[in-house]
Amino acid sequence: MFILFDIGGTKTRVGCARDDAHVGECLSFDTPTDPQDACACIAQEAKRLLGHEQVRGIVGGVAAPLNKERTIVGNAPNLPAWRGYALQGELEKRLHAPVRLENDAALAGLGEALFGAGKGYRIVMYMTVSTGVGGARIVEGKIDACAYGFEPGHQIIDIDGSLCPACNSVEAEGLLSGTATEIRFGKKAFDVKIERVWEELSLWLAATLNNSIVHWSPDVVVLGGPMITGDPAIPVDRVRYHLERILTIYPELPALVPATLTDTAALYGALAYTQDTVRWTHT
Repeated sequence: MFILFDIGGTKTRVGCARDDAHVGECLSFDTPTDPQDACACIAQEAKRLLGHEQVRGIVGGVAAPLNKERTIVGNAPNLPAWRGYALQGELEKRLHAPVRLENDAALAGLGEALFGAGKGYRIVMYMTVSTGVGGARIVEGKIDACAYGFEPGHQIIDIDGSLCPACNSVEAEGLLSGTATEIRFGKKAFDVKIERVWEELSLWLAATLNNSIVHWSPDVVVLGGPMITGDPAIPVDRVRYHLERILTIYPELPALVPATLTDTAALYGALAYTQDTVRWTHT
């Protein structure tokens, strides 16, 4: 059995797989602010899922960039206490099995590319708008090569801070994310019922997508995360409307579709990662 996990900025999910096509039982809990506590919880739930079965490997994602060896957590804006934490080594010590790590949005993108809304497309651009904003480029069923990972949420879309003074940020993540929306209005994003706000967010997201599309040139853009799939949510049809007016350099837009795997996308990406021997060895 493989153990799969997804450490997000808000929720952590742990699941299992007995084959290369299906994620089995999975559960979730609030992501602890202390990485030691998180590792203890992941180990506890992994052992419960395993029962008397033998673990073949453990693969998971974390909402942060990683070092080049994919062993240590880098700067994690939504998990500040995790910076510099040797996550791979700690989980291997607790679970006595090899652990492989990737960015959580990259795994979610891989999951959507192989099992979800991006299936059948050669180049998939995945963008998630959740606690933060993340994403990745998937090429022919593989996470594209990179040094430290993809961080499209940290692109600057408001050069002088005038677009949203209340957001106190010039980056896409600081304007679009659930965290940014909560800071801006003093309540959870799903409690913001002002239609004008969601229309504004759709325009800002279109600008963000424009920048990533002209760099990554994808066949399809898959949009995930609760700010896209929740209620209320950033309306994908309005994002498409604005994008059609912003992105004019190409003869046609890539397909723009909502994610279909939602909460399990990164677990399915982790499942696919177990079959990728290149990624296991980091050659």
